[in-house]
Amino acid sequence: MRITTPDAADRVPLGQIDLYDPRVFSEGDPHAAWHTLRKEEPVFWQDLPDGRGFWSVTKYDDVCRVLSDHTVFTSARGALLKMLGTDDPAGGYQMAVSDPPRHTHVRKPLHQMMTPAALKQHVPRIEAGIKQLLAPMTEGPVWDLGAAMTALPMVVSGILMGLPEEDYPDLVRSGLMTVAPDDEEYQTGGSPEATLQQAHHDLFAYFARQVRKRRMDPQPGMGDADLIGRLMTMKVEGSRLTDGEIVANCYSLLLGANVNTGHVITAAFLELMEDRAQFERWARDPQYRKTGIREAMRWSSPVVHFLRYAVQDTEIRGRKIKKGEGVVAWIPSANRDEEVFEDPFRFDVGRRPNREISLGYGPHRCVGATAGQISLEIALEEIFTRVSHFEAAGKPEHLCSNFTAGVKHFAVTAHAR
Repeated sequence: MRITTPDAADRVPLGQIDLYDPRVFSEGDPHAAWHTLRKEEPVFWQDLPDGRGFWSVTKYDDVCRVLSDHTVFTSARGALLKMLGTDDPAGGYQMAVSDPPRHTHVRKPLHQMMTPAALKQHVPRIEAGIKQLLAPMTEGPVWDLGAAMTALPMVVSGILMGLPEEDYPDLVRSGLMTVAPDDEEYQTGGSPEATLQQAHHDLFAYFARQVRKRRMDPQPGMGDADLIGRLMTMKVEGSRLTDGEIVANCYSLLLGANVNTGHVITAAFLELMEDRAQFERWARDPQYRKTGIREAMRWSSPVVHFLRYAVQDTEIRGRKIKKGEGVVAWIPSANRDEEVFEDPFRFDVGRRPNREISLGYGPHRCVGATAGQISLEIALEEIFTRVSHFEAAGKPEHLCSNFTAGVKHFAVTAHAR
């Protein structure tokens, strides 16, 4: 997703705003559209050419309400705008597309494996994996920062899920096919629909094999050693998950991890390319390390939207939303709401307070938030230790997606300290 700094002159006529087309996010200016909507039409209805339509909410408080009030706005019908109007077949039993109390029953055992204390045992392997990924950073004249950071979350999710390292590249690609089926680099079968179908087939088949292999060759003590093992052994409302439910939640965990942290570093360094003083302040002063990460999360807003459906007639800011209508909560817009963030289009590694909601809000806030924080801390420590500054060696290539704000390629020269 392109990140711009719009002003009054960048107003987008309401009739020209299209937040469905993924090309708007890779080639257009979504921030100008959100800026206009926050000022003029914070609850905005968009008609699609095929007869479908959806509401967009762009203000911080409204986004938080839509994401937190599951009694009015359900996740169980689906969470991605790409599937608007089509009920998700995993609805009701996959964690990402279910509501409390079932969502809570699935989430709690997984969250117990994602606390700082529980993750401590995995940190050495995560650190080794990230250092291996970043090893080529200063070895040549040009390094693809975007590709490396796109692969970064898989290092962590692969370890926590107990997946073979040799499978990581294929899983990254299948994940990108799922969240960016319109992107020509990842497209297969000649259409976004065929790409999405292929990606779903490949990922579900992959995790089905993983579950089947564990059932056929159970290892002593492996039951709760990783997230897949926990899914296979835990009980929800008194019953074990079916293999289909296990596979669906593996798919959800993988995608949830892989669309989050990677873009954070790329987007931050892209902004700081011309601000070496702030880059150095972030690198050298410990007081800015955590605030800088949180600001990078706000700035990048890697998950662009979440879709919900109204389960009853309701209102937001006087707009009447009918039962069954889709409501899209735009995270990058909420993270730049002028009523919540002072000077929201300025990157500030020392920003306080910072109420960013990049990992979601309410019951569906990312279950792996702590793991993401740890991976960012490790990656940044390695980068700041080895690199004095980055210099652009090419233009960033943005992922063509209205769901993930990815920079898929960005050639840079990393100047060693």
